[in-house]
Amino acid sequence: MTDYRIRRLGHLGDGIAEGPVYVPGALPGEVVTGIPDGDHLKDVRIVTPSSDRVAPPCRHFKSCGGCQMQHLSDSALADWKIDIVRTALQAQGLQTDFLPIHTSPPNSRRRATFAARRTKKGAMAGFYGKRSDAIVEIPDCRLLHPRLMAALPVAEKLAETGASRKTALRVAATLSEPGLDIAVTEGKPLDGPLRMALAELCQAFDLARLSWDGETIATRLPPEQRIDGISVVPPAGAFLQATKQGEETLRTDVLGIVDGASSIIDLFAGCGTFSLPAARKAAVHAVEGDPAMTVALDAGWRRAKGLRKVTTETRDLFRQPLQAEELSGFDAAIIDPPRAGAEAQIAQLAQSGLPVIAHVSCNPVTFARDAALLVRHGYDLTHLRVVDQFRWSVHVELVAKFRKNAS
Repeated sequence: MTDYRIRRLGHLGDGIAEGPVYVPGALPGEVVTGIPDGDHLKDVRIVTPSSDRVAPPCRHFKSCGGCQMQHLSDSALADWKIDIVRTALQAQGLQTDFLPIHTSPPNSRRRATFAARRTKKGAMAGFYGKRSDAIVEIPDCRLLHPRLMAALPVAEKLAETGASRKTALRVAATLSEPGLDIAVTEGKPLDGPLRMALAELCQAFDLARLSWDGETIATRLPPEQRIDGISVVPPAGAFLQATKQGEETLRTDVLGIVDGASSIIDLFAGCGTFSLPAARKAAVHAVEGDPAMTVALDAGWRRAKGLRKVTTETRDLFRQPLQAEELSGFDAAIIDPPRAGAEAQIAQLAQSGLPVIAHVSCNPVTFARDAALLVRHGYDLTHLRVVDQFRWSVHVELVAKFRKNAS
């Protein structure tokens, strides 16, 4: 069989040999053999292992698709994620100082979406397998918070109760202060008997809230989240930072970047991850496209004590970005867009002349594109930090500071 030497890792975590040939599970510097299958190798055997190869800490790693990189040492994985960001910046002709990476600890994920399917004997729940639509059960998962693991039997019972025979449920589970907050999609249409069965299930499992395809079935206790000690009740299925440790790191860096500002615009504000803590020192205008999240943010501010004025606005920032003249009255901006980035909104920020911008991103490529536009308009990218909330995955997040230069 032909030997292949792995030259680098691709963005999906596969080793890449000359060709290119993509080799799942291989690491840079390794020599491997396998059976060619198009531009991939299958039945891969490691001939010469990398010194960075480690034994995966989770027994489910070989089959489960939840993690991709447990076979790479923690230090090498951190270096690879930093290099992904550095390479994306270099492609745009940019460079900056990197603060130390933050990596969330094992068993710290507070939200996850499980697949749950009916079976002949009952039901099963877990993550999809690697490159597969088969569900892998994960009773010893090293990724999820122990309290979140309690959502697996809930997901199984939900599948028994309300899944069709052909389609798996998507069960989004989030840890809230009083218990599990569960949002289900892809289930059977709601009718009277199903509503009753789901309400009973919510009671039996002591859930904080259960929703089904966007409709709240029952709220036993408000599924409160604490954002830097400030209480917020997000809408069902709302975006939330993946770990508390990651959220704290992002928040600390963002607040440090905008420190000293008396008025702040928060773009793609969500439920107030940054808006509400920032309001301890500054007036904040929070803009978010999802009206339910805007309502949750406003309610959180009204319940809190000791915060300065927070105003909210529901606005689609992709189709209707705030214009430069609307932004120019603020001292600082916070922006945390989805993976697609915020090209239209960044263009207006670039023209606004705001003194400082804190930019949070979950996509190094779109971040680098947007960063280049800011730099062309006279901003300095002073530093950034890679934040790894999705441990052992290929996912990369970051927080960066832009400062308007004096020239």
